[in-house]
This record gives sequence, C-alpha cells and structure tokens, in this order.
Amino acid sequence: MRDFVIYYVESNVVCMIVLGLLLIHNRFNIDRQEKQVKFDRVLIVFMLYFLADSFWAAIVAEVIPKTRFTVVAEVLAIYVLMVATSYTWLEFVMAVEQAPHRNRPINKFAVLFPFIVSTIALVLTYLFAPHVLLNENYDTLVGYSIFLIVVPDIYIVAILFYALRKAKVEENPIEKRKHFFIGFFPLLVIIGGLIQEVFLPHTPIYCFVVMIMLLIFYIQSLDARISIDPLTKLNNRGQLMLYISQKSNLRMEGRPTFVVMIDVNDFKLINDTYGHAEGDRALILISDALRRAVRERSMPIFLGRYGGDEFILIAHPAAEQELIALIREIRGQIASSFEKSETPYALSVGIGYDELQSEPDTFSKCLQRADHKLYLDKEYIKMHRQSAAMQA
Repeated sequence: MRDFVIYYVESNVVCMIVLGLLLIHNRFNIDRQEKQVKFDRVLIVFMLYFLADSFWAAIVAEVIPKTRFTVVAEVLAIYVLMVATSYTWLEFVMAVEQAPHRNRPINKFAVLFPFIVSTIALVLTYLFAPHVLLNENYDTLVGYSIFLIVVPDIYIVAILFYALRKAKVEENPIEKRKHFFIGFFPLLVIIGGLIQEVFLPHTPIYCFVVMIMLLIFYIQSLDARISIDPLTKLNNRGQLMLYISQKSNLRMEGRPTFVVMIDVNDFKLINDTYGHAEGDRALILISDALRRAVRERSMPIFLGRYGGDEFILIAHPAAEQELIALIREIRGQIASSFEKSETPYALSVGIGYDELQSEPDTFSKCLQRADHKLYLDKEYIKMHRQSAAMQA
C-alpha cells in the first residue's frame, strides 16, 4: 500500500506540474482577457484537487492516520474542490461564450448559490446526521456520493447549454470544435473518474484524463489564436495562406473557383468621425452579416478577414449565377444589419470578384483582378449613391 501511495502521489504531482506550467505560461501572456483569467482559476482549482486527492490516497492507505479529523477534513476538501472545478469551468465557459450580464453581482451570486447551499448542507448533514455520510470505519457512504454528483450536474447542464447553443450557429470549424470541447469537457472528465472508480481504483486515471484534456484544449486555443481574427472571429490572413497552399482547395474538380473581395465603404470616415471603437463595431456587424449570408449555402466557401476593412471569399458555386445570388444576399444582410443596429452611419460594401482560370493562372493574379473590380464597384457607388458615412 505504501508503494501504491507513492505511485499515486507521484502521478498527481506530475499532473500538477504540467498544469502549473500552463498557468505560468498563461499568466505571462500579454493579452490578459477575462476568459484567460478564469481559465487560470480552473487550473488552480484542479491543482488543489490533485493535492487533496493525494492526501486522500495516503489516508485510505493509512500512511496518514485515518482519524475522524483527517477523514472529515479530507471529505470536505474533496467535495468543495470537486464542485469548484465544475463551477470555475462554468464561469470560464460563460466568459468564452460571452454570456450576457454574466458579471452583474446578482447573476454572479446566482451561479455561486448552488455551491454555497450544498456546502452548508454537507456541513449540517455531518453535524446532525453523520451516519449518512460516513460509517463507523470512516468510509464514505452513498449520501456523500449524492452530494458529489448533484451540484456538479447542475453546473454541467448549464455548461452544455451555453457551449452547444454557440456551437450550433458557429461556422468556423476551429471555433466550432472549441465550443463542443468546452461543453463536453466535464462529461469526459467524469467518465475518466468513473473508469478509475469502477475498474481501476488504484490507478490515478482521473488526474491524467484532466491533464490530457486541458492540454488538448490549450493547444486548440493556441491554434485559434494563430488562425482566427480576434475581432471578427473569421479566418485570418495566415489561415487564408494555409487554405490556398492546398491545390485541391483552389481547383475543385467539377466546380469553378471565384475569388471575391469585399471592402467597407468609407471606413476611414467612420473611424475619423465616430472613433475606432465604432469602426470595430462596424467590422463586427459586417462579419456577422457575411456569416449569415454564407451559412445556408451548399457550395464550398472560405470566408476570412483579409486585413483592415477588407474581407475575402473563395467560393466554388455550381455556376456563376449562384455566386451572384450570394453577393446579392451579402448586400441584403448588411443592409438588414444597418437597419437593426441603428448606427449613426450607413453600412455598405464594395464587392469585386473574378474566376480563377486553369493554369498558368494563379490565385495572386485572380486576386488582383477581383481587387480591381472591387475598386470599380466602389467608384460606381460613390458616383451613384450618397456617401456611406453620411448621417443616416
């Protein structure tokens, strides 16, 4: 049993070190957003749980004396930290999914309320009915297991709600995977714990499952930072380069390839007149409209932010008319966004497109042709319509 405790504790320590390295790397990151701060809390809580779990293994093996005090202290610590893992993960998910009003005091208290009530209930149960939780040998009973299950399950349901709702409308595959992962993370962790409890009680599977899952998520997050434009949540320039580097993406068998360039009209004037924050809002409105326009299309489409106020589409319609219909839908969605957002300026875009011909034509040449047609479209808008940045 002493060898078992040494192995068990060593495994937990290794997992704590790995999570500690993630924590250190995260805390030295220049970009300290709310979601990163809350992810740090998740890492800290899991590290504390592994520490408490190591003490519990030592008590079970009686390396540490199994007394009423040590057992009760460990039972309470394990419970608080187990619930805290699901609670802090829910807070993290709400930050990632931008849950509205999540930082209002009343809403923060509502999220914390099950945690507080269940902890008080556990203490009262021990004081007035300890036989529900522990037997005469200080082994935990079904009553304690019920405490361990009920409140985390409440948080898990909330986590699934927030994550899957966002995944349902997400178009970017990297972001969609992220939403699914953060939603199902607690369930996968629970499965790891059940495997350890039922099949391999003397093997620290739980800590390794948690460590591996958090590593996977962290790597995915780094991938998203590299591939996703942080403002619009569209593919960035780097992801575009990766996409066009694969020949099968550019020349799809049986379908033509069109490069579409999109540019916000009078964007500099919007920035100069209403400020950069309003300019960012305009870009977000445009990107959301682009997502809605391409969402229901059956043709393969790459959508990204090319840079500044320029966006790019690489589309593979069955025929050019299908692309023209998409462009019409894009303009309609942008007009709808302008009406609903009640911005003090009009939103419109210039659009130019061209077809990628067979070799020796290249993506770069096709992009230049599309960009030239974009310029002509913007000139036409200026000649025939009022400036897009005029007071609406």
